[in-house]
Amino acid sequence: MKSIAIVILNWNGADMMRRFLPSVAQNTPEADVVVVDNGSMDDSISYLASEMPHVRRIVLDKNYGFAEGYHRGLAALDAECLEETGDAYAYYLLLNSDVEVRAGWVSPMLAYMEAHPEVAACQPKLLCQWNPDYFEYAGASGGFVDALGYPYCRGRVFGTVEKDCGQYDDVHPVLWATGAALLIRRADYWNVGGLDGRFFAHQEEIDLCWRLRSRGRGVVVVPQSVAYHLGGGTLPQGNPHKDYLNFRNNLLLLYKNLPEERLRTVFRIRLWLDALASLQFLLKGQWGSFRAVWCGRLDFRRMRPGFESDRAENLRQAVLVPVPEQSTFSLLWLYYVKGKKTFDKLKVES
Repeated sequence: MKSIAIVILNWNGADMMRRFLPSVAQNTPEADVVVVDNGSMDDSISYLASEMPHVRRIVLDKNYGFAEGYHRGLAALDAECLEETGDAYAYYLLLNSDVEVRAGWVSPMLAYMEAHPEVAACQPKLLCQWNPDYFEYAGASGGFVDALGYPYCRGRVFGTVEKDCGQYDDVHPVLWATGAALLIRRADYWNVGGLDGRFFAHQEEIDLCWRLRSRGRGVVVVPQSVAYHLGGGTLPQGNPHKDYLNFRNNLLLLYKNLPEERLRTVFRIRLWLDALASLQFLLKGQWGSFRAVWCGRLDFRRMRPGFESDRAENLRQAVLVPVPEQSTFSLLWLYYVKGKKTFDKLKVES
């Protein structure tokens, strides 16, 4: 049995799999490839059966979203492996269906993980599939969070995506590794509870990695591994539902993980900043996104009581308070007021 399962979550993505799955299967001989189908209604299953019969299939009964779909798929994969062989994979590699890879891409990450048992998860350098001289928005070369909860990356700050000139090619500790290509130890995944299905999609990998970091486990980027991500295939930028999920889930993320002494202050500031963001949407005539901000906040308030026990458990288990990779500066201030739009300029403020 191989040590890694590359697990690809699919929902009506037959065209994406035709385009990208062969590169994954051909260029990753050290891993087994598994597709978890999230209740697709296209010809995904028939394509896999006829064209990729060597790829293991786990079929869910409906679309559970990114987080819960993966969570159920990984549990089913473990159950099947334990029944078949009495063993399970040591690592999961969660990979988006729109990722292209080349020969040898996994080896540097696996070698680093094997040599560093204190590290729970890592990601490759993520480049834009259609413009590979540039980083890809969804993870670039590893992620962080600012003092108010806004995510950013080495290579991407808000909408500014940098050209890859080798400036972030060092192995580096990060707060979060992208869910587009996340290598994680199976034991660590389950020890912290895995992906939280209540997020549905967006920022669930930040929540997972924050829990790992707060409990003293490492998360790094290994840029010697490279993957090429198409991005935006499910919900493109500017989609009101994506805005809703991002605003709601960012508040859930902070509520679950932020230390007590910072929570009230951050939430008071975020109320005003979210109001300002909604006003900008309104002035641009983006009514759906304007509404998404307030729907996200209202649903956060509705959902918050269900997260009280999770927050208490996360704070009880924390050994790093705060986690060192949460920055102390305001990203909005540096980006929009001081004009610092790349990661290297932010570092001097850390």
